[in-house]
Amino acid sequence: MPVPRSRVPLRLPYVVCAALLLLLAGCGSVSLAGMDGGGATTKTAGATGVPGPPGAAAAAPAPSLPPAPPREIPGLGPRTRAQIPAGARQAFVVTGESPDSNRSTAVLYTRDDPARGWRAALAPWPAHNALNGWTAEHWEGDLRSPVGVFTLTAAGGRLDPPATAFPYDLSPDFKVEGEGFHGEPLEGSFDYVIAIDYNRVPGASPLDQTRPLGDERGGGIWIHVDHGGPTQGCVSVTEERMKELLGVLDPVKEPVIVMGDAAALSR
Repeated sequence: MPVPRSRVPLRLPYVVCAALLLLLAGCGSVSLAGMDGGGATTKTAGATGVPGPPGAAAAAPAPSLPPAPPREIPGLGPRTRAQIPAGARQAFVVTGESPDSNRSTAVLYTRDDPARGWRAALAPWPAHNALNGWTAEHWEGDLRSPVGVFTLTAAGGRLDPPATAFPYDLSPDFKVEGEGFHGEPLEGSFDYVIAIDYNRVPGASPLDQTRPLGDERGGGIWIHVDHGGPTQGCVSVTEERMKELLGVLDPVKEPVIVMGDAAALSR
């Protein structure tokens, strides 16, 4: 009698195939989700696996600010600043109250770091200039101080100098007598002087009488001790300020004097 066939072996292949199909489908979904087009495993965005918003990008770094321009000397216009030599690191600025005034204010500026520019090294001082004020074209006897930028290269006086790096001509010939325009005594005005290099040979003694522009253009323009009134063409500050200035000015720093009325210097 024939043995009846069992149906179990007949269903086994279908079960196995179904299981294989499910397995392959699961692997395929993992492979497609976890592989990029080049076959490399991709990473999810963020620690939580939640991708960022579309088009999101890293924040750009803040732009760096440009360096600040060097500080300029207050009150000086472009034409005046252009006259200051590039190598000058000390500028004694004497600013007159008006073109016809004999009163002014003096400030010493230094430029130790060109990248930072000029800074005031000493507090403002009261000063006198010529009786009739200022002029851009000085002539002998006009009783006006010359406007401009001039080098300072020599000093001198009747008294022993304070500690100074400047060439100093100690001589009894630095003497003056008589009275000023307001009747004030002039004696002692030249105890300390610094020659302004207007119509003179730079570096020579302040007593040197050489006038490269001619005698008619005047000369002997100095910074000297104030006698309490206007000058004939010089700039004057008190004796204490003169000693202080002599102690600070340094030929290595190529000092200059910038002098004139406020309106002229602002150009």
